[in-house]
Amino acid sequence: MPDVFSPEKRSAVMALVRGKGNKDTELRLIALFRAHGITGWRRNHKLPGKPDFVFRTQRIAVFVDGCFWHGCPKPKHAPLPKTRAEWWATKLARNKARDREVNRLLRKAGWRVIRVWECELTRANAPRAVRRIQKALDG
Repeated sequence: MPDVFSPEKRSAVMALVRGKGNKDTELRLIALFRAHGITGWRRNHKLPGKPDFVFRTQRIAVFVDGCFWHGCPKPKHAPLPKTRAEWWATKLARNKARDREVNRLLRKAGWRVIRVWECELTRANAPRAVRRIQKALDG
């Protein structure tokens, strides 16, 4: 099905999509932190890549990555759109490369990086994600 918007209108619509406060990702992880008594996290810390959560004392940066935008390794979670597939493949490859570069920069600066996939925040998968974060926090 062709896009109903012109390329300029589609660009304007996509520019309105915000990466902060996403109910399905960051707010879900906040709820899990609270439910499991995980404290000490901060948001909006000035670090490369703008981590979603930072545990300053432990020097841990946590990113919550949307399956589509960051290229979840599970194919059913991040299918490429059928229209403009080549453009999307390039765009998503750049996102993945940027994520790798951010990881490298943070690790070089002495930070541990944890990336949590959106699909890991489901009821069935969340306990594993929480254990991974708790393990990192415990050292």
